[in-house]
This record gives sequence, C-alpha cells and structure tokens, in this order.
Amino acid sequence: MSPRRERTMVEPAEFKSYYGRPILKEPAWKQPDVPLYLFLGGAAGASATMAVLADVTGRPGLARVGKLVASGGSLASVVALVHDLGKPTRFLHMLRVLKPTSPLSVGSWILSPFSGLAAVAAASEVTGRLPRIGRLAGVAAGVLGPAMCTYTAVLLADTATPSWHEAHGTLPVLFAGSAMTSGAGAALLAVPAGEIGPAVRAGLVGAVAELVAEHHLETGLGLVSEPYRTGRAGKLLKAAKALTAAGAGLSLLARRNRAAGMLAGAAYLASGLCTRFGVYAAGVESTKDPKYVVIPQRERLERRSAQR
Repeated sequence: MSPRRERTMVEPAEFKSYYGRPILKEPAWKQPDVPLYLFLGGAAGASATMAVLADVTGRPGLARVGKLVASGGSLASVVALVHDLGKPTRFLHMLRVLKPTSPLSVGSWILSPFSGLAAVAAASEVTGRLPRIGRLAGVAAGVLGPAMCTYTAVLLADTATPSWHEAHGTLPVLFAGSAMTSGAGAALLAVPAGEIGPAVRAGLVGAVAELVAEHHLETGLGLVSEPYRTGRAGKLLKAAKALTAAGAGLSLLARRNRAAGMLAGAAYLASGLCTRFGVYAAGVESTKDPKYVVIPQRERLERRSAQR
C-alpha cells in the first residue's frame, strides 16, 4: 500500500469530553450585561482622561462632555455589573478586601473610586458648585482612566476560557484602542466643531490600535483564533472593523462637516459595542469544543519538551 493511500485513509482527529460534556463550562456571566459593562467602562475611562487634557488645553466644551460621559458611562457600567451579579450586596462584598493577585478584586477597586470621582466631577461641572473639588476629582478620575480602559481585558484573560486566555497580550491593546474610539465617538457627537481636534486624533490612534489587535486575534493565536473569525463573533468583529474604518475616515471631515462628525461618532460607538459583544461571543464559543483546550495544551507541552 502506498504512503499516499495510507494518508488518505486516516480519519481526522476527534476530541471528545467525558460523557459528551464540554471540558470547560461556558462563562457564567450574563448577556448583554457583561458586554455592556465592558463597553461602558472603557468609554468612561477614555472620556475621563480626555476631559483632563481638554481642561488643560482650554477646551471647556470637550471637557464638559468628557466628564458627563465618564460619569454616566461608569455609573451605567456599575448598574450592568450589579444586574449580572443579581444583588447589589455582592458588588459591595467584592470591596471588603483588596487582593492584588486577583484581577477581579483590583478591578472592583478601580471601578468604585473611578465612578465616585467621575460623578463628583460631573456634578460640579453641571451645578457650578465646588469647582476646585470638582476639578481635583476630575483629575483623579482621569488618572484612573487608562486602568478603566484595560482592566476588564486582564479580567477576561485571567480565566481558563481558551480564546480569552491565549489573547492575554492582545486583549488589553484591543480594549484600550476600542475605548479611545468610543470616547472619541461620544465627543464627536456632542462637542462643538472648534474643539474636536483632540477627539479626532484620539479616535485615529485608537482605531489603529484596535484594527491591529483585531487582526492579531483573528490570525495570530493559532487554533484559538478560529472563534474570532467564525460564527456570531466573526460577524460582529467584521462589523466592528468596518465601523472603525468608517469612523476614522469620516472623522477627518468632522471639523468642516458637522454631519460627517456625527456619523463618525455613531460609527465609533457602534464599533465599540460590536467589539465587546464579539470578543465575549468568541470566548463562549471556545469553551464548547474540546479541541480549543486540548490542542493548545499539547502544543505547549511539546514546546517545553523541545526546550529541555
């Protein structure tokens, strides 16, 4: 029998779990609560930092919108998280101890003070009262802004979910870029044309980071990239890339054309939603097929054996 014929008779490898059950359980988090929590927190963090820079450079309209989006987004993010947890007391319980080795614990201690500081800054902006305290609160929220943009990516990557865990180096870049475009999107919708320059630039930087990271998710993670390219997740992430590219292109016209700026803002925000829902869907899908667990484990063992 020829070697060629032997190869054609070999059946594809199958990976079955005990009694037909998945090796890993699907993430217990609810939809749409958690994807919305991821999106709202990122947009809030980027907006808070943008507001601080706008204050420093004398752009009151951009600073005001940034503070309001930071406050509204972070509070809505807390509501989505509490709804997922089922009881408000469960969120409070997470604040009893700060555990530096736990992304969930650290994330809770980022979200809670950020939400309070952003609310104080927004309240001062709206009422005109206690401007010094409001300004200090806004600066503190802006300092926490980058952590708000990325800690949720670390939280996902710290799980055993294959498509999240293997992307531990890429998800923070993706979430940071997407948060920047979302914050820029909110600004493009509401800020006067004369002050949107920083928002346009932030959106372009975020768009580049987001598109590069999405490409790596879809092609650079070996087998576990597959869930990012196929099914519901693949459709959502393709839509996200198209919306990000459209938002970036339209934003270049925003200073001269108000309608183009608003369309760019809407595209950026829609992209942020698609990105978070797409990443979440990819993670869920990767828990359903044992091959996403078994094959990467075998490949890691082979690499370690080869290095000895």
